[in-house]
Amino acid sequence: MNHRVTLDGVFPLDGGGTLRDITVEVRTWGRHRSNATLVCHALTGDANVDAWWPGLFGRGRTLDASKRFVVAMNVLGGCSGTTGPTSVPAEGVAPYGGAFPDVSIRDMVAVQKAVLDQLGVTHLDLVIGGSMGGMQALEWAAMYPDDVGTIIPIAVGSEQSAWAVGISETQRQAITSDPSWKNGHYSEDAPPSSGLSTARMIAMFSYRSPTSFDARFGRSEDESGFAVQSYLRHHGESLVARFDANSYLTLVGAMDSHDLSRRRGPREAILRRIKTRALVVGISTDVLYPVAEVRQLASALPNARFAVLDSPHGHDSFLIDTEALEGLIAGFLNESSATTTTSAQGASWA
Repeated sequence: MNHRVTLDGVFPLDGGGTLRDITVEVRTWGRHRSNATLVCHALTGDANVDAWWPGLFGRGRTLDASKRFVVAMNVLGGCSGTTGPTSVPAEGVAPYGGAFPDVSIRDMVAVQKAVLDQLGVTHLDLVIGGSMGGMQALEWAAMYPDDVGTIIPIAVGSEQSAWAVGISETQRQAITSDPSWKNGHYSEDAPPSSGLSTARMIAMFSYRSPTSFDARFGRSEDESGFAVQSYLRHHGESLVARFDANSYLTLVGAMDSHDLSRRRGPREAILRRIKTRALVVGISTDVLYPVAEVRQLASALPNARFAVLDSPHGHDSFLIDTEALEGLIAGFLNESSATTTTSAQGASWA
């Protein structure tokens, strides 16, 4: 079911700005109840979880709508219906564009909480997500610990590393240094090979792995050159066709703000305070959030287990190898408790 929820009035933002009358696009599956499962999407995802995570949907799987009330929302700052740079301010005539205020992962979660309150959801049995979605899952446990039973953050650490921030900056520069980018938006005659397209191509290197690229492309060529070149151009141009550049900048900035200890205190102490039951999943070939980084997060959380999704596909493996991911999630959820931290490979615990 599709919902459009409006949060009337002024909404204060983590960075000091405000937004008024925020609109949020929501999708739900299953029978409405006071408890729910919240699925949080990644950078260029949306609330259509059944489309991009079908391997976790269906009877007997993690997102079984016959047993769970599943909720997903388009995040604040995106371009899929929730208030973001493509929205027109309440008192304006043109979209925010580059004037949209900075938002953080905490802002996204605060908006989700306000929406769930309106929907009558008083408790989340599970919050799950990968990458930027994993950041949201972690913030749920930090911000609203009494309202969350279990979190499953996938392919993410306790903070955005210097490595990840650096990758973000290359994408940001690809967009803002494009000659077609003027005054916070692209000119009408901007080509499909815009800075946003280049940013997406850069991102694809952090989403996949050398092993994955070598196995898929090797030295093969097509009519326009190496096959890997065509692949990257296709992904870049496809994103331009469906995503807004200012939303991309906003969400990349939100990911760079991710730090569970920011304005809270020493990192180790803050992580020890997060008592929520957790399955923290790393990916064996992830170059964006390496396994050691994710393992460190799991080790610092007092009620977490750690698992490794063993896949050649890099960071995006949580969207590709969903059968193995479903296996280790099911194994974790079927346990009565998760009080120790261990690691796993594929669908087995190590």
